[in-house]
Order: sequence, then structure tokens, then C-alpha cells
Amino acid sequence: MDILLTCVDFLLHIDKYLNAMVTHYGLWTYLILCLIIFCETGLVITPFLPGDSLLFTIGAMCGAGYLDIGWIVLLLSASAVTGDTLNYWIGRRVGPAVFTRETSRLLNKGYLFRAQQFYEHHGGKTIIIARFVPVIRTFAPFVAGIGRMRYARFITYSVFGGLFWVGSLSGLGLAFGNLPFVKKNFTLVIYAIIVLSVLPGVIEYLRQRKLTAPDQKKA
Repeated sequence: MDILLTCVDFLLHIDKYLNAMVTHYGLWTYLILCLIIFCETGLVITPFLPGDSLLFTIGAMCGAGYLDIGWIVLLLSASAVTGDTLNYWIGRRVGPAVFTRETSRLLNKGYLFRAQQFYEHHGGKTIIIARFVPVIRTFAPFVAGIGRMRYARFITYSVFGGLFWVGSLSGLGLAFGNLPFVKKNFTLVIYAIIVLSVLPGVIEYLRQRKLTAPDQKKA
């Protein structure tokens, strides 16, 4: 519980933590940030780590001269892609062994087959779009591995998505993070980023629920 509260506090006051991090650790801050991005994208057990809000804050720190935007985009994009790759291979290795039953609700072979079909047709854009949706970006590579999406195709979209995600959000922070209004209301800006980043997932959930409601009534 304490760990969860600490993570929530870090997420909501990320600017203060990042300032302290740069002050205390200097260049080691780059390594710490790489580890956070790697774990957030590469380990299915850490989807709660900050992503979009962290990148925006990092961009603001770059604009203030504390970090270098070139190194940030290069290193954090590499961390995101490396995390995706680990997640993909875990899913690819674990999937066939786990999804063995025909009747299980959670581990049904049919789910594995549908995942394979989905990523064959829509995998590329899913990997890119998922970058901008918290939690989903953690599970998308894992499911891509379970669905046995071709690795060459996966890594192509992962690299493009990683560069676009890190570059765009840190670029926004670089451009707007040090404006007087943003600096004065930085916590509110972080709230807004969190809300906007989870909104697509909420909308899609509600849309799917609305579509399935008539079928449930018929049953």
C-alpha cells in the first residue's frame, strides 16, 4: 500500500521529484529515467509507472537547461523499444504454454488464435497508438508476442512508435513546459495530461460496452 501511495505521489508531483533527482544524481538521472521507461514498457507488472506526464516534465526540464533534449530522445526511445522487445518475447514464449485449455475463460486457446489474427491485420497501428495510452502500452507488446506477430514487423512499428512517443511528448514539454502559465499551474497540467491520456481507453471501453449491451439483453 505504501509503495502504491508513493507511486501516486510521484505521478502527481513528478516535477518536484525530477528536480530533486537532477540535483542529487546529476548525469545518473539519465540512467534512472531510462530504467523507468524500460520498466513501464517492458514489464507487465509495472504499468502504473508514469509515461506521458514524465516525458512532458522531462521536456520542460530540458527547456530549463537541466537535461539535454537530444540525449533524452535518443536514450528514452531506445529504452522504450528495448522494453517493448522484452515484453514481446516474454509474451511469445509464455503465450503458447499458458493458453492451453479449450474451455478456460481466461486462458482459452481461442483467445490466442484471435490475438494472432488481430495482430496480423492491425498489429502495426496498434503498437503505435498504444504508445499514447497508459497501461495499454505496457500490454500491447506482450499481446503482440502472444499473437505471434512477425518480429520484423513488430520492431519496425515499435521503433517508429517509440521515437514518435518520446519525441512528441518531450517536445511539447520543451516548447510549453516553461511558459509562465504552465509553470504556475504545473500540477494541473500533469492532471490534464493524465486525464487526456486515459480518455481514449475509457471511450473505447464505453463504446464496446454499448455495442455488447444488445447481445446481453437478448441472451
